[in-house]
Amino acid sequence: MTQFQSLPDGNTLVSEDEIFEMGFFSPGNNSNRYLGIWYKGIPVRTVVWVANRENPIKDNSSKLSINSEGRLVILSHNETLVWSSNSTTQKQVNSPIVQLLNSGNLVLRDEKDNDFESYLWQSFDYPSDTLLPGMKIGWNLKSGLNRQLSAWKNWDDPSPADFTWGILLGTTPELVIWKGTTKYYRSGPWNGERFTSIALFQLEFVSTNDEVFTTYNLNNKSVITRLVLNKSVYLRQRYNWIPENQIWQLYSSVPRDNCDNYNLCGSYGNCIVQESPPCKCLTGFKPKSPRSWEAFDWTEGCMQSEEWRCKVKNKDGFEKFSGLKMPDTTKSWASKNLTLDGCRIKCWKNCSCTAYAILDIRGEGSGCQIWFGDLMDLRVASIPGQDLYVRVPVSATDSSNKTIPSEESKKDKQRRKLAVAISVSFFSILMIVLTFYWRKKKLRGNIPQEKEVDEAHEEKLELPFFDFTTIVHATNNFSSDKRLGQGGFGHVYMGTLIDGQEVAVKRLAHKSGQGVKEFKNEVILCSKLQHRNLAKVLGCCIQGEERILIYEYMPNKSLDSFLFDSSRELLDWMKRFNIIFGIACGLLYLHQDSRLRIIHRDLKTSNILLDNELNPKISDFGVARMFTENQMEANTKIIAGTYGYMAPEYAIEGIFSTKSDVFSFGIILLEIVSGRKNTGIFYPNQGFNLLGQAWRLWKEENPIKLVDACLEDTFTISEVLRCIHIGLLCVQLHPDDRPNMASVILMLTNENTLPQPKEPGFLIERTPIIEEQSSSENKTNSSTSEITVTLLEAR
Repeated sequence: MTQFQSLPDGNTLVSEDEIFEMGFFSPGNNSNRYLGIWYKGIPVRTVVWVANRENPIKDNSSKLSINSEGRLVILSHNETLVWSSNSTTQKQVNSPIVQLLNSGNLVLRDEKDNDFESYLWQSFDYPSDTLLPGMKIGWNLKSGLNRQLSAWKNWDDPSPADFTWGILLGTTPELVIWKGTTKYYRSGPWNGERFTSIALFQLEFVSTNDEVFTTYNLNNKSVITRLVLNKSVYLRQRYNWIPENQIWQLYSSVPRDNCDNYNLCGSYGNCIVQESPPCKCLTGFKPKSPRSWEAFDWTEGCMQSEEWRCKVKNKDGFEKFSGLKMPDTTKSWASKNLTLDGCRIKCWKNCSCTAYAILDIRGEGSGCQIWFGDLMDLRVASIPGQDLYVRVPVSATDSSNKTIPSEESKKDKQRRKLAVAISVSFFSILMIVLTFYWRKKKLRGNIPQEKEVDEAHEEKLELPFFDFTTIVHATNNFSSDKRLGQGGFGHVYMGTLIDGQEVAVKRLAHKSGQGVKEFKNEVILCSKLQHRNLAKVLGCCIQGEERILIYEYMPNKSLDSFLFDSSRELLDWMKRFNIIFGIACGLLYLHQDSRLRIIHRDLKTSNILLDNELNPKISDFGVARMFTENQMEANTKIIAGTYGYMAPEYAIEGIFSTKSDVFSFGIILLEIVSGRKNTGIFYPNQGFNLLGQAWRLWKEENPIKLVDACLEDTFTISEVLRCIHIGLLCVQLHPDDRPNMASVILMLTNENTLPQPKEPGFLIERTPIIEEQSSSENKTNSSTSEITVTLLEAR
């Protein structure tokens, strides 16, 4: 487009190979008009850049043009300036043109300039919420331009939210995601090959006197991919377009897990996502506040476990830690010239220095980085490759990784190595002898009191053990006043430990043979699973016939206690959507992202717990099953679960898979939208349960009638209708027709066109027996009593 042309609302500009298209659009249900760029060949409009984010247009009479000064401008119908590009050069040109490139970059350049990459202005310098291949995130140090992503406020409003992603400048720049002015996620510093906490795709990092930025490019140009900052879930997500399925598939998300949350474990605390609890003090350190640490409050972090004296022999040295994400570099110093030995000596001589590491890991390694003050935001790195040397008292640990600057002679070193070798050999032989003796005594039956615990260890119950007396005291001897609810295999009580920590205590019924198996199953699973949307198990107790699980206490109890009585008025649409999305994230972790593939098999509202902020936590893994990596489904003769939430193939044939959990999720989604249970409550004059009513309203093209009247005007119609649509897709009869949880999350966070749902798997009709029962008689938190006696008809 030249200076003598314009682009009115209704017309579009298309890139040469018809990859991208630019024009005016209205997002979602918003009638305002914005100038944006989107993919031309993708059926669902996916906007990657918006010009006038903060200044929407109220009608469709605006146009884009090049003004007399050679700038891009948006003018309203009365020639009022709506938006203007800020040229990065003062160069005067006589023939300015604007082009939309195949990369998605909108550029303003001189038509007579033979350098086709010499731009007067480009949209890539002013990103919105999306990072495309070839775009830069970072700083132009000469002009002061800071290129960073900022999320849309919501699906209908592209104005910048307080959720941003960019490069934080320092001695070693890092990629940081911010919530307002608070750090939310940190990539770790660049180590010559990658940022120490990013391994999912290859980023290029450039740091010169003129620029500091990161970018990425694709070897396969046919792949369509984008990085998006999503405020609705507070994630930076990467999507790939799948042409065969015509969907955007979620490839990765950041933060990936709890350990990615900034400084979860406090100073000198190492976050290990596979551990329970995940926070551990580094070797040579101990919790500053043991009471808070035991209560899973790690914010105060750790301190040196022994007295430390700077540069004093036997009181000052360094412990090597391998495979860590490097600490926050805000208080650090770097040199490209120092060797690792020189780095150690420089750190040791400065009493404010707390750690050092090699700067560039390429080849044999080079450079030096030194940290001052407390070490913050540590975790186990996804890809090891860098060692961190932390200052500790020499006697704090016997680790062979300790390094102490000294002037020892070679003979002294050899003597010390020989002494260490002899000590290690002696200690190893001693341990072998003691182990043999202990096992021999155990086989003779001399340790009967530990039989239960040993059996538990054989089952790999990797959780802390609580003494039964402690549990009795915490629950006031399992007083009925402390009872929170009843599950399929026992009762749940509120308890208070000696240190004041409140817990939930799940006690199995004594004579439940199946309960013992389910208990061990739940302990094994819970010890391996860590996710912000899964209930945390703090420990267990095995004594005699007693089998007890200790959970984190949820003051808001379970979702059903809120959703199916007057308390549901406290759940506005935003809270309900967050609960829906949180459950979906938890299920995705179980099905795909955890070390194991887990099928829950009893997903229902009473097994969704709510924390202080009403964030959902999936609980009760008593009947859950693990799948091998390539296993897709299994069959059982024992149907364990809750009718009304069971998928047809599971309830009738005993076949279960991830898609049977998807069915249960669909029921929960419809219950959250409507505020009604799927079973036990039937719609007057219809003879349908909730699922039948939802399907009837969908066929009548009036699904909005399903929405809970308590929501009134607190919801966005498009979001609610989309959720109902997704819920019906999840409860289709055939498992292959149902989406997986990755697709569900994609559908919840994007405006892609959804396929039409087929008839649900279970449409339960009211029988004369149920007609005589009141809805309140069927309302309970129990797995057992939620099983309804009803004719289940698969259609």
